[in-house]
Amino acid sequence: MPGPEPARVGAGRSPGVDDIAVVVSATERFAHENLNTTLEGAIEVARSVVWSARERGWRVRGYVSMCFGDPWEGPVPTGQVVSVTRQLLDAGCDEVSLGDTIGVATPGHVTELLSTLNGAGVGMDRVALHCHDTYGQALANVLAGLEAGVTTFDASAGGLGGCPFARSATGNLATEELVWMLEGLGIDTGVDLESLAAASRWMAERLGRPAPSRVVAALAGAAN
Repeated sequence: MPGPEPARVGAGRSPGVDDIAVVVSATERFAHENLNTTLEGAIEVARSVVWSARERGWRVRGYVSMCFGDPWEGPVPTGQVVSVTRQLLDAGCDEVSLGDTIGVATPGHVTELLSTLNGAGVGMDRVALHCHDTYGQALANVLAGLEAGVTTFDASAGGLGGCPFARSATGNLATEELVWMLEGLGIDTGVDLESLAAASRWMAERLGRPAPSRVVAALAGAAN
């Protein structure tokens, strides 16, 4: 259950805001490197922000980074991730996204964590997966999540993204690759894949490097 009422953060109501997000880490070291605080301190700040957001009627999404591995601490115990996730949900988050920030997870890791969360009373309707493709496992991890009952997955156009505080972290799972797989499974995403790929190529040109998504490259080759 939530603790004592935390201090208010900010004042007034921001026009147009319906949803916000709070980010914490599953590990002590990354809390220090990324947020310059302790894990406990990060959760306390998150509680304050969530409380203020809920007071305004906003929906809150929690993010937990380093759920499967930390570049400083190594493999992350499942129980540690479950504890942080439960604290965010108990604080009032509507949903928590579990981040494979450095892309070291495998389907077995994903299945184990989701099973443990389910056993701890966390429904899969309140869980999302945030995959990185450092070791080429992102789509396999999404499939493991689907099989466990997760229906929300984070991705980025063209596979852009990363984290400057996480050594070895590559970009996020490419939205094009996620959409290609989901459509192949008969899941209607409502996404125009050709338009999405075109936008990713446009961004890659502005960045001066090829889009890392293989689906983007394949669609570009097929169009030529």
